[in-house]
Amino acid sequence: MKKLDEFFKKGVSRRSFIAGVGISAGTAATALAIGCGNNSSSSSGPSPNPTPTPTTFTDADYLNFALNLEYLEAEFYLRAATGSGLSDTDAGSSAGAVTGGSQVAFKTLAIQQYAMEIANDELAHVRFLRKALGSAAVSRPAIDLTNSFNAAAMAAGIGSTFNPFADENSFLVGAFTFEDVGVTAYHGAASLLTDKNNLAAAAGILATEAYHAGEIRTLITQLGDPYVTYANQISTLRATAGGGAETQLSGSTIVASDSNSISYDRTPSQVLHIVYLNPAAGVVKSGGFFPNGLNGNITASAS
Repeated sequence: MKKLDEFFKKGVSRRSFIAGVGISAGTAATALAIGCGNNSSSSSGPSPNPTPTPTTFTDADYLNFALNLEYLEAEFYLRAATGSGLSDTDAGSSAGAVTGGSQVAFKTLAIQQYAMEIANDELAHVRFLRKALGSAAVSRPAIDLTNSFNAAAMAAGIGSTFNPFADENSFLVGAFTFEDVGVTAYHGAASLLTDKNNLAAAAGILATEAYHAGEIRTLITQLGDPYVTYANQISTLRATAGGGAETQLSGSTIVASDSNSISYDRTPSQVLHIVYLNPAAGVVKSGGFFPNGLNGNITASAS
């Protein structure tokens, strides 16, 4: 999607998302109003559309939003690569349960190694954010890696069920579901950060996620159909749920970018519509990969 002057109507802006990456959670935050309504009023009485009291988020809130997403990716890749998810220490003291996920019976050594590399990267992201947040870090929310993929497959027109842990080719399609979302989410954050330290940290995570995405997209194009078709159907579903453009995979097209070869970006609200698997307009608070919603304060889409 193109950069917008206002990234949420009645919601959280991209400028605020992950505003504290790489710094302590106690750093002063950018205050942001949520759900601002019509300010018009009548001299004869109260406004029919009063402005709600603004909600102020802190750096810790934005870091925790990112941490929720990293929990999801880490659980997916760790279970695929090793058969086990995050440790109790990495998941937090009040972690939610994870449904589904198992070690993939990889047949190709290179793909197995790629899976392990990405799993270690996502684990490192979890630890990085938890360290930055300190005692303010939220625990892992409940994560569903079974019903969510089945629902996504049905919505994307792939079929009634889909198990990304069944084999290495299915694993690549499952990984495709996450990687482009991560790139667009971090781009949405980095493009408006004003502190150079924050920008450097967000850009560093974005670069790693982009490496992952390019790797997965390349491997899928080498597989050919039906896997390229599956990936493109997922891409269409993401565009429907999370707004904006998506670049379809083909034998000659790997990079997801606009006409200026700049990667797409998404707001937190758009990301939530994707991970909650709910394209309907309006506020959504849970569903999909997060059956009970995210932990922290940024948990509901704005529209």
